[in-house]
Amino acid sequence: MRLRDFLTALPRRLAEGFALLAFGAAPALADPQSFPTPVAPVLREIPPPPLHPALWMVKDEDTTIYLFGTIHALRPGMPWFGGQVAQAFSESATLVTEISNVDGMDTAQTLLGNALLPQGQTLRGKLSVADRAAFDAALARNSIPAAALDRFKPWYAAVVLSSLPLLRAGFKLEEGVEIQLAAKAKAAGKSQEALETAAYQLGLFDSLPEAGQQAYLRQVVDNLDQLTAQIDTLIGEWGEGDADGLAKAMNAEESDAGLTELLLTRRNKAWAEWIKTRLDQPGTVFMAVGAGHLAGPGSVQEQLVAKGLAATRVQ
Repeated sequence: MRLRDFLTALPRRLAEGFALLAFGAAPALADPQSFPTPVAPVLREIPPPPLHPALWMVKDEDTTIYLFGTIHALRPGMPWFGGQVAQAFSESATLVTEISNVDGMDTAQTLLGNALLPQGQTLRGKLSVADRAAFDAALARNSIPAAALDRFKPWYAAVVLSSLPLLRAGFKLEEGVEIQLAAKAKAAGKSQEALETAAYQLGLFDSLPEAGQQAYLRQVVDNLDQLTAQIDTLIGEWGEGDADGLAKAMNAEESDAGLTELLLTRRNKAWAEWIKTRLDQPGTVFMAVGAGHLAGPGSVQEQLVAKGLAATRVQ
């Protein structure tokens, strides 16, 4: 998995259906929890320091829109909700996230239509000799049967395979920022809106050409053993509110301009247009999207500047 993907794609219930960070109630088609998990040593719990993720504000005479970058899954006990973030959320009448709290079964059915290969095709049969050997070795290291993912397209295999180190490192979807915010919004009686649909987001990966999907899987296999450490680095930058550091870490491994345009830039442009339009409606909104959308070249803030709007940093 690419570091940028962790911060820009596959939020909330979308992940339930397959497993980049899949720990939800939907019946997963290749559920990583069904694979054997090594027993980890018991370590002494050390409370983490309070986190201070970045927060921006776009404002006109009668409308305020807060922009908050999220992490879609976290380990339990990471204290990120406080300070200006909590204050801004309290002031807001509406929570806006990437997708809504869709029904898990509907998401799984949508996934099934996107992730399965046509009858008679197999994933391992599509791979080159070298890629298949590396893929099989990665499966073996993670105690996954060789044929477990053979019915699925390369992008889905990449997503499932990259979820395993995170599962074993203690990341949980229910600890993710969006789910926590949605629960708080429901308890406070706030309205909730979504920028996209689960079907649209599932289609992003499926729209990749075959060569792009295989390249994605190859990159996951090559970097699988370093994934957890890389994600921890990104979460550290996020928790410190270091948007520049976050962008630098993501851009250091970015090599596919087409995938960046598909998963990041195009969507950021659409969300900037949404913000511009929403400013015509009075009120206060808390907009929470993957942190990668609010960092680096092509960010939502950069797209807003192109529309004559400015986002002010408030935390």
